[in-house]
Amino acid sequence: MQKMSSLPRQIAEYAATLPEGAPICPGSLLHLGNRAAVDQALSRLARRGQLIRIFRGVYVRPVVTRFGLLAPTVEKVIAALAALWGETIVPCTGAAANVLGLTTQVPVRLVYLTSGPSRTLRLQALVVQLRHAPRWQLVAPGRPAGLAVRAMAWLGRTEAARGLDVIARRLSPSDLAELAEVRPILPSWIATPVSNLLARG
Repeated sequence: MQKMSSLPRQIAEYAATLPEGAPICPGSLLHLGNRAAVDQALSRLARRGQLIRIFRGVYVRPVVTRFGLLAPTVEKVIAALAALWGETIVPCTGAAANVLGLTTQVPVRLVYLTSGPSRTLRLQALVVQLRHAPRWQLVAPGRPAGLAVRAMAWLGRTEAARGLDVIARRLSPSDLAELAEVRPILPSWIATPVSNLLARG
């Protein structure tokens, strides 16, 4: 009985050593106990509010703030999950368009594009959707060239070329060079306006 009661404490102590947003999975805790015991301990910690279950078999430690225990920031959780799952995960096309000044509307839902399967994450009351996206929408993660591609995807076929003129003013020469490099995997309705822009200098 003592062994079972100590397992949640051991997991909680381990979780306290991790950086904000780091995922806690049963497979990384099997040195502390068998799978059934670890699963039970994780569930118990989640019920107590000491861990947050964000997805099946994935937990994170809440952050202690002056307002109480809160979920870690979405950005840190997404970055940690991308590393854990070996996926590319980037903000959705609407978010890219907002960053680049093409729209003032902020997406109502938190949506990220992923190279992996679609999933729904829950960080306490916050719901985050991961949507599988084609490879071309995931280029240059975390860089302006990638934002440009995703913003043009948001604009669509009829407006992408016109929008690129606005986007280009926010890109440095190195950003434009990276945008040129990813043209081979872009659909023609994005690659062509990029080529025309480069040709104009």
